[in-house]
Amino acid sequence: MIYDIVFEPEPMLHRPSAPVDPATITGREMQKFIKDMVETMYVKDGVGLAAIQVGKSIQLCTIVKQFNELNPHEDLCLINPTWTKISRYKKWDEEGCLSVPGLYGKIQRYTKIKVTATNGKGKPIEFIAEDFFARIIQHEVDHLNGHLYIETAKDIHEAEKPKRTLS
Repeated sequence: MIYDIVFEPEPMLHRPSAPVDPATITGREMQKFIKDMVETMYVKDGVGLAAIQVGKSIQLCTIVKQFNELNPHEDLCLINPTWTKISRYKKWDEEGCLSVPGLYGKIQRYTKIKVTATNGKGKPIEFIAEDFFARIIQHEVDHLNGHLYIETAKDIHEAEKPKRTLS
């Protein structure tokens, strides 16, 4: 099932999402939701997608396998994710978002973070993410915490031609 994307200025995009009960992760309903999230992410041409972007206010996001540095053969699902900076170094780069179509802006993100989450199989995971992988995770976790990149981005502009967006 392909979900519709929730667009700014929808108020739900600005509210923190609820934690996922770990007991529900391996259930049929949650597994179908994760599968549908991944399918939606690909169809909508995002590199990541947060559950809130499809109208479900839960702490869950997905990342395409192409940018999954843990396993580039598998799409990544992060449930109840948190991150902490490992390095003070930040980098400016341009981002876009499926919930803010056609707009792009520069935002500063940490280049190296430590991530703690539960994966889509219900197993706890902890890993280091760097560079673009770290940027995607920070963007998606911002969604789960009720923040959009445009709140802090600089030089927001319309795209001259369609680009692949973070989520």
